Amino acid sequence: MAAFTCTSRPPVSLRSETRIASSPSAPLSARRMFAVLPESGGLRVRLSHSPTSLTSINPRVSRLRRGVVCEAQETTTDIVSVVNDSTWESLVLKADGPVLVDFWAPWCGPCKMIDPLVNELAQQYTGKVKFYKLNTDDSPSTPSQYNVRSIPTIMIFVNGEKKDAIIGAVPKSTLTSSIDKFLQ
Repeated sequence: MAAFTCTSRPPVSLRSETRIASSPSAPLSARRMFAVLPESGGLRVRLSHSPTSLTSINPRVSRLRRGVVCEAQETTTDIVSVVNDSTWESLVLKADGPVLVDFWAPWCGPCKMIDPLVNELAQQYTGKVKFYKLNTDDSPSTPSQYNVRSIPTIMIFVNGEKKDAIIGAVPKSTLTSSIDKFLQ
């Protein structure tokens, strides 16, 4: 699991829009409190509290330290690399063998739905197909060049030539059959 430290200014406060999940049967000192903050992009955030705050008037809402530990599920693998406008030609067009490119954006719900499937397929086809992700917000000229009008769009290239395009969040079987057409 990826973990990193965030700081919050002003300190995080527990409001009605912040969902807290903890075990009500466990003593407060042993509970792991989590929040899903709107500004965290869906990250599960473990809230750190100081031992002195356990004696506060309302023990369920403790005073928080400035540090917040954010825990994110690993949504990408080392197998799926990032490509952008400047690396497009060298990584995709000049690649030997089939290349699958996932055109996505961080705000796209269906893109988040299909992400685990792309990661699974990248592991399944290791050594047979190269997998890349292109963030359409960060690199707009390549999607424009290939007429990507909606995301997620997955394109398969063989020897630098676009061979197939799959638009939308589709089942794994659809992606597998598209990939298998280009394997020899």
